[in-house]
Amino acid sequence: MMKLKSISEIEQMLKNNIADTEPFIQELEQDERKGVQSLVLRWKKQKEQEKILEAKFYEMTHYERLYRSQGFQLIAGVDEVGRGPLAGPVVTAAVILPGDFFLPGIDDSKKLTEKKRIEYDAVIRNEALAVSVCMIDAQEIDEINIYEATKKAMKTAIAALTPVPDFLLIDAMKLAAPFPSESIVKGDAKSVSIAAASIVAKVARDRFMKELAAAYPAYGFDHNAGYGTKEHLDALRTFGITPYHRKSFAPVKEVMGMHIN
Repeated sequence: MMKLKSISEIEQMLKNNIADTEPFIQELEQDERKGVQSLVLRWKKQKEQEKILEAKFYEMTHYERLYRSQGFQLIAGVDEVGRGPLAGPVVTAAVILPGDFFLPGIDDSKKLTEKKRIEYDAVIRNEALAVSVCMIDAQEIDEINIYEATKKAMKTAIAALTPVPDFLLIDAMKLAAPFPSESIVKGDAKSVSIAAASIVAKVARDRFMKELAAAYPAYGFDHNAGYGTKEHLDALRTFGITPYHRKSFAPVKEVMGMHIN
């Protein structure tokens, strides 16, 4: 009779996928130890979750597959973060992924935890054929307005890509660009390339706002990212504006009026 494997040995085998075979799982299912049954249940749930994420990932390659089938090879995903905050830059990213890119779990950056975004950002930057980020500061946003600033940042990020893209998938915005393109509403949840751009842009902007928080701790930029939270608005009323505030945005304008009177 074969010696029973210990629960920790079984756990290690399942973790390393050494045991990813039907007979072994059937054998474990016959094991009456509660610890083993608990491991099998957890393993099955994990496999189920992996299948769901893989199916979602495949679904999110729809546009990439469509345009690759038409002969396009270097498809850039383009997205922005930071249109709504009262402080900090608007940030765009453009990302060209290889055809065999595979990262189940990738999604619109807003749906991911900060830990996941940082983890995925590293994978994207490591595996992408090209990554480009552009930031436009508050002063320029005030000069040309947030919509124009976002368009300019997107075009700048696209122009900086090497290799040059041959097709663009853009989140929501319509852009006059020298490449064929498709604008997709909620594209960061529908295209892996746009999702990748949204993650890269979000991580870059969050890092910038954390650095800003060290210089201006009262405003809570490290956790509100410049959005108009109560803490941020209270600090604005108490301390006034910083050089990183968007003076053309209503709550900032109001505070400036208060500090002038």
